Amino acid sequence: MKIIGFDEADRLLTWQAVVEAIEAGHRRPAPQIGDLLIDSGKNKLLNRAAFIDGLGFALKSVTVFPDNPRADPPRPSVQGSVLLFDPETGAPSAVVDGGLVTKWKTVGDSLLGAKLLANREPKTLLVCGAGTVAANLVEGYAATFPSLEVIFVWNRTTARAEKLVASLDDLDVTVCVAVDLEAAAREAHVVATATMASEPFLEGAWLKPGTHVDLIGAYTLQMREADDAVLTRGEVFVDSRKTTIGHIGEIQDPLDRGIVTEADIRGDFHDLVAGRAGRSGREAITVFKNGGGAHLDLMVADLIARTIAPSP
Repeated sequence: MKIIGFDEADRLLTWQAVVEAIEAGHRRPAPQIGDLLIDSGKNKLLNRAAFIDGLGFALKSVTVFPDNPRADPPRPSVQGSVLLFDPETGAPSAVVDGGLVTKWKTVGDSLLGAKLLANREPKTLLVCGAGTVAANLVEGYAATFPSLEVIFVWNRTTARAEKLVASLDDLDVTVCVAVDLEAAAREAHVVATATMASEPFLEGAWLKPGTHVDLIGAYTLQMREADDAVLTRGEVFVDSRKTTIGHIGEIQDPLDRGIVTEADIRGDFHDLVAGRAGRSGREAITVFKNGGGAHLDLMVADLIARTIAPSP
């Protein structure tokens, strides 16, 4: 059984390859998935399993400790591994570093959503958050959308946004701190949120026609980043109905209160990749909920395993 570490594989991957792997995975039959979340206060153990015909089984088990980045020295907030099983024999075939899979899966999920939903050649991106995911979003969007001219980074704590921006001085795009969230949101062609917020901070009233909104951070029923107006003004899409409806507050809270209905969710990746769904026109505001899920971990971990040990 192969054990694949972060440093061994990270340098071999590209955002284009990851987006293509996730897109190809959604041309396969629909996955079987199952989640188990265990809480200890604000700390969590998340277990996600998936099966996809042709790719086999995967189990991802990670801890989420949100205070870790503020420790001295800082520690990752998400830690764990992905276990792959051979699709023919069921034997464990690889253990892949969970942080490696999460890095490429999380942002690759959003990049595919933006590729399928955002207007072509966006010029301005707003990233909300200043953690590891936010840093990867800046790099991933810059690599995927060379039309970008300015990337704003906003965070509740401006000093953390300033620190992140200072670390991203090697990109071929202007990256700067947004002190005024509303002003940056009104200017952005794409808004990507990657925070631990439990209360909405992004307001739909700020969004201009044609904006694409990429919601990432909320992953429990108690978490939201966008207000109701974001969903009611926008055309709503999700990566997977199975991992968002009933699981994530960003979608379930407005459903429970009758603000939106399940019919308002216009499609997921299977619909988008097949061409059965998409934005209605250039002026539409599109809203994409990145919910994650073990089926995405399986697609990306399979790519990583094949990259490390290519088929003869």
